[in-house]
Amino acid sequence: MSAVIEIERLGKRYRIGRERRALHPTLRDSIAQFGRGVWRGFRHPVAQSRARSHAEEFWALRDVDLAIGRGDRLAVIGANGAGKSTLLKILSRVTAPSTGRAVLRGRVACLLEVGTGFHPELTGRENVFLNGAILGMSRREIGARFDEIVAFAGVERFLDTPVKRYSSGMNLRLAFAVAAHLEPEVLIVDEVLAVGDAGFQQKCLGKMGEARDQGRTLIFVSHNMQAVRHVCNRGAILRAGELVFHGPAEDAVDRYLKGEARAESLASLADAIEMLPIDPVFRFEEIDVTQDGESIDLVDNGKPLEIAIAYRVLERTRGLRVYFDCCDMEQTLLFRSFHDGDCDEIPTLAPGAYRSRVVIPENLLGPTSYRLIFRATIYNQRSLTPPGGVSAVINVVQAGRYNRSYVGDTFRGKIAPCLEWKTEQIDA
Repeated sequence: MSAVIEIERLGKRYRIGRERRALHPTLRDSIAQFGRGVWRGFRHPVAQSRARSHAEEFWALRDVDLAIGRGDRLAVIGANGAGKSTLLKILSRVTAPSTGRAVLRGRVACLLEVGTGFHPELTGRENVFLNGAILGMSRREIGARFDEIVAFAGVERFLDTPVKRYSSGMNLRLAFAVAAHLEPEVLIVDEVLAVGDAGFQQKCLGKMGEARDQGRTLIFVSHNMQAVRHVCNRGAILRAGELVFHGPAEDAVDRYLKGEARAESLASLADAIEMLPIDPVFRFEEIDVTQDGESIDLVDNGKPLEIAIAYRVLERTRGLRVYFDCCDMEQTLLFRSFHDGDCDEIPTLAPGAYRSRVVIPENLLGPTSYRLIFRATIYNQRSLTPPGGVSAVINVVQAGRYNRSYVGDTFRGKIAPCLEWKTEQIDA
């Protein structure tokens, strides 16, 4: 398969704390820049010298090598600040690389931000023809697709209104419609599912599916792992500006969920346990939150999540209970689970080391953040941990069975059980 996009040792460097210089400065820009430098040096000579010597460089991308074949649908995955948007801006020729090169073959359409490429003073109709011309389309070619573009965007009533009066959702719908309908060989899309209503998100995914079926090349940035699995066949993971994985989309999603986006919250559990006050009856020793046997705090809701709590009982105790609360980020209790919740009578624990495990089933938690709070108590007597217990935040990503036929649909609620329904036809 021939490579449509070749990326070789690509890097993008920014200078932090220094005034940005124009890529192609005019004489007026150069004179003004020189004058400002002289004035600053005259007023603050020492500070100016230190600023020059302490100029900080930040590499948004560094030494990225990647080849994208014709017809590939590549998902670019990574945490915020990993360099995904910078890569797309270089490929779209919005910004120039500092090192290396990126070669693109064929007509490229991109949707990087709401309203990118639109002139705010022009109407929606005029911007459709302007964008088509930028893509190299003739007026006749644009006119042949015009009605289809407008119908997809759903902005017929406002077609002759300047786009500066459009809402962000209207801007996005029209921009995506133009980019998707003018038949580019390469379509670059950055987080299109982050804005727009459920119906529009579904239409976007359908259009990207059409591009896939027609053999066009797609580069797609999204935090929606279910959409990535639905649309893409290849995945690339960026971490701190470096390419750390390139391979099948399923493998990329699994690797990202299992560790690439790991935060500090679970690691801090050990420190929180160490800081607990000493109790003569009970001591937490370790808390693990795992998926597929690996510690994780970015959770794939399509797989079970196991919680294991290791603790030591120092005195024979009746009614000692270990439990956790699952709360949303507003501290609303969603559910509580005790280690002895299914016992028929109050148990008594002898001194010794224990490990209690519980599994949160797949397709239960919705795609949002949760706080897990771990505590211990003696039933109807006293708490064995401070009121706040020890807690960790987990972030759940939608990748399970919930509404998988409507992959772009907006999630509602905090719990996402995939309930078993049975439907039968009563009469024809």
